[in-house]
Amino acid sequence: MGGKTLTRVDLCEAVYQKVGLSRTESAELVEMVIDTVCDTVAGGESVKLSSFGSFLVREKNERIGRNPKTGEEVPITPRTVMVFKPSNLLKKAVLEGNSANKR
Repeated sequence: MGGKTLTRVDLCEAVYQKVGLSRTESAELVEMVIDTVCDTVAGGESVKLSSFGSFLVREKNERIGRNPKTGEEVPITPRTVMVFKPSNLLKKAVLEGNSANKR
């Protein structure tokens, strides 16, 4: 695993190099996209990025969990969670990338 984490700075630099905007404009563009995705998901709506995946908001019901240390049953309260569902293209790319690394 030990790979590098992709950061906002990395995204800004990629936009700068590939699109040709200034570094400031690239940073503003990346921030606007991230803010839009965050605001939309926080508002309870899903975000679908074609060929990448979807950020979905799901409601989880109350359920009974178990404290792994004591074995005691504990109720887990209902909550709203965000999940990411990768597209088939992304799944395929990851699978091919992993198999290429094993050779």
